[in-house]
Amino acid sequence: MGVTRRQLLWAGAGIGAAGALAACSSGPGGSKDTTDSAAASQQPRSGGTLRVGALGKAASVTRDPHGTQGNESDYLILSLVYDTLAAPGDKTNTAPRLAATWKPSEDLKTWRFTIAEGAKFHDGTPVTADDVVWSLKRLRGTPAGASRLPGIKPENITAEDAKTVVLVSDYANADLPLLTRLTTFVLKKDTKDDQIAGSPGTGPFKLEWFRDGNARLVRNDGWYGGKVLLDAIEVRIFESPQAMANALLGGQIDVASNVGAVAARTAETRKEIQILRRPDDMAMPIVMRTTDGPFADARVREALRLAVDREAMVKQALSGYGTVGNDILGTGDPVFAKDIPQRKRDLAKAKQLLAEAGFDTSKTYDLVTTEDIAGLAESATLFATQAREIDVKINVVKQDSKVFWDATWLKAPLYTTYWGTNDSVVFFASKTMVSESGQNEAGWREPTFDEAYRKAIGAADPAERTKALHQLQEIEFAKSGYLLWGMADGIDLAGAAVRDLPKLPGYGRVQLEKTWLAR
Repeated sequence: MGVTRRQLLWAGAGIGAAGALAACSSGPGGSKDTTDSAAASQQPRSGGTLRVGALGKAASVTRDPHGTQGNESDYLILSLVYDTLAAPGDKTNTAPRLAATWKPSEDLKTWRFTIAEGAKFHDGTPVTADDVVWSLKRLRGTPAGASRLPGIKPENITAEDAKTVVLVSDYANADLPLLTRLTTFVLKKDTKDDQIAGSPGTGPFKLEWFRDGNARLVRNDGWYGGKVLLDAIEVRIFESPQAMANALLGGQIDVASNVGAVAARTAETRKEIQILRRPDDMAMPIVMRTTDGPFADARVREALRLAVDREAMVKQALSGYGTVGNDILGTGDPVFAKDIPQRKRDLAKAKQLLAEAGFDTSKTYDLVTTEDIAGLAESATLFATQAREIDVKINVVKQDSKVFWDATWLKAPLYTTYWGTNDSVVFFASKTMVSESGQNEAGWREPTFDEAYRKAIGAADPAERTKALHQLQEIEFAKSGYLLWGMADGIDLAGAAVRDLPKLPGYGRVQLEKTWLAR
């Protein structure tokens, strides 16, 4: 999931809240990378405790690796303790993690995953294929299981031998390993639900203690993935980016994770603060429900897409730390269709479409949002202002995170959402737009899109696959329930001693085993 962004204002030795939609007049040209040339020449060293701040709310804490993690702090802790089969890669979309290798059958339906040599749980027990099968079946049995492992029935997850896991898809899927990158956390077979919170993982850090969303993790010296440098990581939960940034400035933490654009802009003047910027990191679309309600008519959805001023949204809601979107998810994918013309603001055409659709402009429509991440609620407020120019009246409703994810997400006619991993075109299609997807945020059912998706993932020939993916994006651009106005940069702030923070987006961002401290 993505994260919202509140406006921050650096004031003396502290940071306070700025007014919403406090537009900045210039672009983010002065940001600093995490390492300068001198730091880059230093040799990594072992030792030390890294103190990391992450956003979350104590009321929304979850300890279940297969549960829905609304808190970034929870996801960070779980990702350090437990390993997934695969992970985002530096050079490829999907890199080995707990699974060292994988191999498909000729028809691309059956995939065999081999567990990494030396992989053990934190209690010293070797990881077996039975542990992985049990974990994947447990994941598949969660409410979101069908969307996390689409096309894979529980009975089609089996162990061939002690080290080989076999997944059989209902259909040919050349991208199946991609599905194992995010939340396929592996636990010991037959772990009872009331023991999940303290169950041993296989990750680079072991849980020492957990209190109200805060945790201390210590190095796993027996990690199969290589040498871990830090002695320990302490994760501290913060309910607001402002509080987190203040803690960094006060020396209470070493890293402020996903802290937002305004803090980054202000930090440009502070030599002792490092800024890690991950361009094109987070999708923050507005979702329009397509199956029923006021936005079910495709002409109405097109009108709202034509009403938004995308440049203004990026400049004001993201303080310039982002790029304009074109209503297609997966902007970081090499196959992203850059040749599809950028949708531009056209108020006259938008009004015409609303009239043709018989849209009731006398009513006021709720746009529901949350303040999970900086900039999300601000984008809703700004869009509501822009929509008034086509006579659409929108009332922005801010909800607590738990209420939003329980009662609004996947259900409301109009709401904001976010995806903190800017993944591939196929990833978003499989997770959020194919008709049977368990996280179909707009309730979209489009047979031509489903057909293009099947062609794409079932194509072994690269040219055929590229052609199908382009068709898929054309349909998404024209008909989906998304208004993707922009892509936000991901931003971390770090103290001077922190080295080698990961630069990959999403799950790659929380892999801290190679991070070290120069003090």
